[in-house]
Amino acid sequence: MKKHCFLSIFLVFLVVSCASIKEPENLYSDIDYTQEEARAEESKRINELLKTNSVQAFWRANLLQDDSVIEKCAEVLIEEFNKALEEEDYFNARRIFISLSNSSYKNLSSLSKNGRELEELYLKKVPGANSKPSSTPIKKVSSLIDGTVTIWVDKGIKVERGMGIADRVIGSGFFISKDGYIITNNHVIEDVVDKKSSEYTKLYIKLAEDSDTKIPAKVIGWDPEVDLALLKTEVDAPYVFALGSSEDLDIGDKIYAIGSPVGLERTLTSGIVSADDRKLFTIGSVLQIDAAVNSGNSGGPCIDGNGNVQAIVFAGMLQFEGLNFAIPVEYLKSLLPSLYAGGKISHPWIGCFGHTKKELGKNAGLEVQYCLPGGSASRAKIKVGDVIVELNGQKITTLEEYQSVMMKCVAKSIVNIKVRHSDETETVHSIYLAVRPEQPGYVIYKGDIFAHAALPIFGMGLTSVSTSSSRKYSINTIIKGSIADEYNFAENDPIEVYTVKTNEKNTAIYAEVYTKNQKKGYLDISMAFSAALDSPYYF
Repeated sequence: MKKHCFLSIFLVFLVVSCASIKEPENLYSDIDYTQEEARAEESKRINELLKTNSVQAFWRANLLQDDSVIEKCAEVLIEEFNKALEEEDYFNARRIFISLSNSSYKNLSSLSKNGRELEELYLKKVPGANSKPSSTPIKKVSSLIDGTVTIWVDKGIKVERGMGIADRVIGSGFFISKDGYIITNNHVIEDVVDKKSSEYTKLYIKLAEDSDTKIPAKVIGWDPEVDLALLKTEVDAPYVFALGSSEDLDIGDKIYAIGSPVGLERTLTSGIVSADDRKLFTIGSVLQIDAAVNSGNSGGPCIDGNGNVQAIVFAGMLQFEGLNFAIPVEYLKSLLPSLYAGGKISHPWIGCFGHTKKELGKNAGLEVQYCLPGGSASRAKIKVGDVIVELNGQKITTLEEYQSVMMKCVAKSIVNIKVRHSDETETVHSIYLAVRPEQPGYVIYKGDIFAHAALPIFGMGLTSVSTSSSRKYSINTIIKGSIADEYNFAENDPIEVYTVKTNEKNTAIYAEVYTKNQKKGYLDISMAFSAALDSPYYF
């Protein structure tokens, strides 16, 4: 008997790829550094890379272990380091220094600045970086409202039902420095930085103490992944908020939210922290709060009884009362230097997929369950089954701890990662941090054979079982909680893949398969299922 089930996560799926499995034409294979020909070819590639990405070139030269190539790359890096110092670009000077240090560069002491000096210079000008939280309860929470602003993004006029009406976005923000630096959400100002619409938009703020005057502002830096943005306006801030620590918050603790819901300035609401681990972002967890927020509250501060900012409001579900969310202030503190450096923030990744490793009921590190061929981890010889236990000297026991430490790291730099192998030995790897793609799953789908890519994308590891057909597989692994697990696949299930398609924006993938599912009594089943091409488990 044949049973047909057509299941899909997505209501609408616009497909663009062909109906068959198309494997990558040039699949990366590990470089054999013992072969002279391979070493010579890699040396050529490093010399070319040196023109566009000196840190990555230096890292690959260290993997090659060719002293002359290493020194050539180091000379370029040091030249860039000195130029950054001359231009007072301490952000990039520090990025280069850290990369040299984590690669154990032998002449590090010859540089004109050491790590401690660079750290001080790096943070000296960053607004809010040196703020000190208060430990004294405030007498009146309402006295802090003057430190907040209403943000207006004027998009001109739009036509609805034949009538022209004002087209604008309204949000909230708060001062983190006396000289006019303001924090808000990225989604509030995204039209300002969008190249397609930026020339038609104007950005203003309105002070809480003067809601009639529109003051021009500009965007300094923005981060779509964590929904934060740094603005600058030429005003003397009437009040400056101190950044606290959401690590001090516990479920049930009281918080206050200040903002301009639907444009109503000077609105203050209160509530509690309802949960602290909601995975609404792909690179971290957020807080759930029950303080009343509405459209327009986005970007406003959540403060504690001492007046310290503990989180930033970013979302609410208007149809569900008391179901609202806020970004932990730790994320803002980690990203402030990058926001101040200017432009769109690029988050790092090493080309892996995995989950928290459990041993005897305890968190034991971040298990690597997949490595992208040619990715940073793959080139550094990190293997599937390795467990990450340290990142830049900080202990890692969970995926969330890894994400928290990685948020402080900068893309296009080098970090040290300690992994524990299956034989319980530990090794430290210097790894280049590439720029995290918008859709890591799509990069994996295009860069690896389907049998391997299916594990991070659908949660099923596959083994080919036919030399005559590239469609027939046997399932060798099922990841708990994955799409494959939700659809009741089991290890050793046979599976024949008919169609694999991605949607128009390459944000989701769709597959049609035929299987004899153990959990369905070995009935012949045809089914279709979908998966997003990004998740918190790509790192």
